[in-house]
Amino acid sequence: MARALEPLIVGRVIGEVLDSFNPSVKMVVAYNFNKVVCNGHEFYPSAVTSKPRVEVQGGDMRSFFTLVMTDPDVPGPSDPYLREHLHWIVTDIPGTTDASFGREVVIYESPRPSVGIHRFVFVLFKQKRREVVTPPASRDNFSTRRFAEENDLGLPVAAVYFNAQRETAARRR
Repeated sequence: MARALEPLIVGRVIGEVLDSFNPSVKMVVAYNFNKVVCNGHEFYPSAVTSKPRVEVQGGDMRSFFTLVMTDPDVPGPSDPYLREHLHWIVTDIPGTTDASFGREVVIYESPRPSVGIHRFVFVLFKQKRREVVTPPASRDNFSTRRFAEENDLGLPVAAVYFNAQRETAARRR
């Protein structure tokens, strides 16, 4: 499983967003049903405007999961002083289903990077029980680590990220 963490370490997701963890559940994130998110791959912002399908493969129907999506590179990767920007939170996702069966606590906000290449990180936590999560007051200056600590979620069980940068008019064609 250490191999599964390599791209997260190289992409500085582990370190800047998450502490090292032992992946124990498979999470598949796909936009428009067929564009599967793989660590470090690039997506155009125009391809990720609608929320993705996030499948939890593993666990069982008695297990519940929380999904967090953030951008640790706001406003730009060279000076991310608003780190992290929160894009989405879904709680109470039953194991072996997808995020649409969970409770959307913070509605999906599509990625709109303005400067540089941004990482968009999906993190999955296994809940100890059904959760009552208070949404943060602001999407900026969110901390996945602090959120996990405040909600007694422990370490993640899965994570994946993609890159995106601002699209020029020429790139959209």
